[in-house]
Amino acid sequence: MNSTIQPQRRVAMTLLAHPDDAEMLCAGTLIRLAEAGWAIHIATVAAGDCGSATLGQKEIAAIRYKEGVAAAGKIDAKYHCLNEPDVHVAFDKATIAKVIELMRQVAPTLLFTHPRHDYMLDHEQAHLLARAGAFSYPIPNATKRPLVDGSAIPWLYYCDPVGGRDPYTDELVKPTTCIDVSGQIERKIEMLACHASQREWLRSHHGMDEYIEAMKRFGNERGQQIGVSYGEAFVQHRGHPFPVNDLLAELFCK
Repeated sequence: MNSTIQPQRRVAMTLLAHPDDAEMLCAGTLIRLAEAGWAIHIATVAAGDCGSATLGQKEIAAIRYKEGVAAAGKIDAKYHCLNEPDVHVAFDKATIAKVIELMRQVAPTLLFTHPRHDYMLDHEQAHLLARAGAFSYPIPNATKRPLVDGSAIPWLYYCDPVGGRDPYTDELVKPTTCIDVSGQIERKIEMLACHASQREWLRSHHGMDEYIEAMKRFGNERGQQIGVSYGEAFVQHRGHPFPVNDLLAELFCK
């Protein structure tokens, strides 16, 4: 594709596995996009129904949905959930159809998802679903929902895996793009803090009671690599027929 291509629509979307993934991995960049006038949609495949050691599935899923809405509301974004069950996210026909239908409705021109390799399979399956949806949603016959004007294969970026390391090699992922989010870190913290139930779950299941501090620490590590206080790193998908010019760098790394 033409290296100077620009989006016809300014709509950014995340398709990540769970409520709070966007706030951990790319909320600073979403804030910068919102500040630049982009419409923002935060979508999760799973409902977060396994995210509690004490509450039942329906109870915790309802809480986590409200938390997702609240976090998205901090930047006037819209939250969507495909309501797949935790630890059962699957790249299958039914879920692919749900992803395509959502993308057909939103018509994103910029998409963020998980990397191919991550610490849990829900993330890796969400990666496949996002790639499928990104490629397929502009195809006229992919669903009966009419195409939105300007629908096109979006710029696609993979967020860092948890900890920034490939779980199969333990090597630090080398990003194609790192965005300075130092000026957005306080709002990112506010968004992440909306997910109070997840902090309790991580403390119970992972023995981790530094939810926000862990996000800040790794953001600082990525930021130091480009000489700023806080950064978010991405790998751009540049395979045929996706846009190959680095849109994020053009927007925020001038």
